[in-house]
Amino acid sequence: MHCHVTCTLKARTNLRFFLCCLLLAFSLPSSPVTAKPDSLKEVTDSNWEDILTGEWMIEFYAPWCPACQQLQPAWKEFADWGDDMGVNIAKVDVTEQPGLSGRFIITSLPTIYHCKDGIFRKYHGARTKDDFLSFIDEQKWKSIEPISSWFGPSSFLMNAMSALFKLSMFIRRCHNYMTDELGIPNWGSYVIFGLVTLFSGLALGLLLVFIADYVFPSRRFSAEYYQKKQSAEARLMQDDEHEADGEEEDEEDEEEVWRRRRAPPEGRSENAASATDGALRKRAARARANQDEEESES
Repeated sequence: MHCHVTCTLKARTNLRFFLCCLLLAFSLPSSPVTAKPDSLKEVTDSNWEDILTGEWMIEFYAPWCPACQQLQPAWKEFADWGDDMGVNIAKVDVTEQPGLSGRFIITSLPTIYHCKDGIFRKYHGARTKDDFLSFIDEQKWKSIEPISSWFGPSSFLMNAMSALFKLSMFIRRCHNYMTDELGIPNWGSYVIFGLVTLFSGLALGLLLVFIADYVFPSRRFSAEYYQKKQSAEARLMQDDEHEADGEEEDEEDEEEVWRRRRAPPEGRSENAASATDGALRKRAARARANQDEEESES
């Protein structure tokens, strides 16, 4: 009798369990339940260009920053209102995205930017959910002067700054790897980086010289330069020959002039002596002729 009662109770228990499972199966929805997507977006180096279209509010933070930690609850509540207000609420971890830190020149944490169709403005004000909502709803961002295009995140200058920040983070990771994993002392790591910097600078300088020679080739290696040089040399040789001939003629002329200058005084003395003798002889002849005439008359 006792065994029969026990079996009856077990059967009833199993029937109740089956009915509960059946009711639970019918009460569940036919389609799977999808979780609500996170309204707080994350911007990285790979998708940062998405913020150039539409309206965005972006927070730059670091996990170790106390002020950033205090802001997170209000920022998440503000992000829940983003879809209703048509604004994309995003965050950027500067420790994981050094390129964006350099691209936006983040000097203090947390830093908040407002972006409207690629025009960036830096947010200054209270950091509560209501203040953020009024900033968007009342369009207070219009009273803030936008960032110059020279310092915009998509400009050439900021692209170079982003690359510099990425390089610095890469160097830091390499330093940590060499000191922590390989056991190299700090001074050894500095020597390695110094040598790498020296040789990379020399290689870059040599590359720039090659590029400059290719874009602006030297005249010394052109055929026109050689032709001009040869013609110029020929002209110089002809001028030198003319000058040499002229100098020889001038020297001959000078010698002739000098000879003539020296010769005339002697010539003039001989001519003068002969002229004087002739005059004396003529006078003597006349005197004799006069005497002969006088004697004949007498």
